Amino acid sequence: MRDKIVHFFRSEPAAGIVLMVAAVLGMIMANSGAADVYFGVLKSYVAGLSVLHWVNDGLMALFFLYVGLEVKRELLEGELDTNAKRLLPSLAAFAGLAVPALIYLLINGFNSPTSKGWAIPAATDIAFALGVLALLGSRVPVSLKIFLTALAIMDDLAAIVVIALFYTAELQTLYLLLAAVVLAALVALNLKGVLNNKPYMLLGAILWFLVLKSGIHATLAGVVLALTIPLRVTDSVKEAPLLQWEHGLSPWVAFLIVPIFGFANAGVSFASFSWAWLMEPVVLGITLGLFAGKQLGIFGLVWLLVKTGLAKLPEGANLMQLYGVSLLCGIGFTMSLFISLLAFNDPQWQDYSKVGVFIGSLLSGVLGYLVLRFTCPKSKN
Repeated sequence: MRDKIVHFFRSEPAAGIVLMVAAVLGMIMANSGAADVYFGVLKSYVAGLSVLHWVNDGLMALFFLYVGLEVKRELLEGELDTNAKRLLPSLAAFAGLAVPALIYLLINGFNSPTSKGWAIPAATDIAFALGVLALLGSRVPVSLKIFLTALAIMDDLAAIVVIALFYTAELQTLYLLLAAVVLAALVALNLKGVLNNKPYMLLGAILWFLVLKSGIHATLAGVVLALTIPLRVTDSVKEAPLLQWEHGLSPWVAFLIVPIFGFANAGVSFASFSWAWLMEPVVLGITLGLFAGKQLGIFGLVWLLVKTGLAKLPEGANLMQLYGVSLLCGIGFTMSLFISLLAFNDPQWQDYSKVGVFIGSLLSGVLGYLVLRFTCPKSKN
């Protein structure tokens, strides 16, 4: 039994499955006799912040730290370490952001009260998308997995920029200046080749507090901290601090931080649900943005670049398989839910956005799996 559990948590789909189970449990709690306890705990305060606030601004800062570490490694030494490698996934990620955002705004209006939700369907959940891809096992060409990973990383980078530029509250100059001083100290540590993790951790904690108070969303402190962690070291025996942090954070992010976020934020009460919800502009905009916008943007651009000879398909993959991967990019669960919390203060609009994320992600995941299931032949043993 123990071996089976260990095998499960080491498998590729494990993170996506755990996240899905946590989200379903959150929905069950929100619609059961324990709903008052569920919402009561999330709204209760600890050390000046609500539990939900600690989850979304505290734990998710660690998630963004992990994303930042991954992005830096891929850009410097990974699948995105040259401009040639970055070109196709970067353009695809941009198209996968722009088209869903446009669809959302066309449905909701460019100047409507709900227009701030335009970025919700623009995000891809890399854990879920790669988890679905992993369910197909060795029949999926490795090049497709690399393409999806690279695209999702560029998508995460774009989402970070969007959050910083468009979802920042009123700035507090003093805290912002103090955060800049701490950042300068972190950069100095990096430039001097300091490899001890403790100074980075201490300054990182201070940076998180200052960013929280500055008006910029606190999770961005995690990204900024990640960019200062050393990756290249002269001592070939010693593992770079960035790799130590990434490997150390990986299981905590996959099996604790992101599932807790899903459990805390997926809880939509359907006590007042009506089928009319499905026709709400927020629900329609997010659903169609994720399901239709992602595939139109990503696959449409890649198809155009391939047909004009400006880019090549991933090795061993065909257009239909690439279409299936484009569909999987419509799974926007974690980042989409996170952006919805930044975009809307109205609880009703937050519920609408969650419903849209659930429907759009489910449609994208199921259809993407089916397309890949029937276009990727079984590998011969």
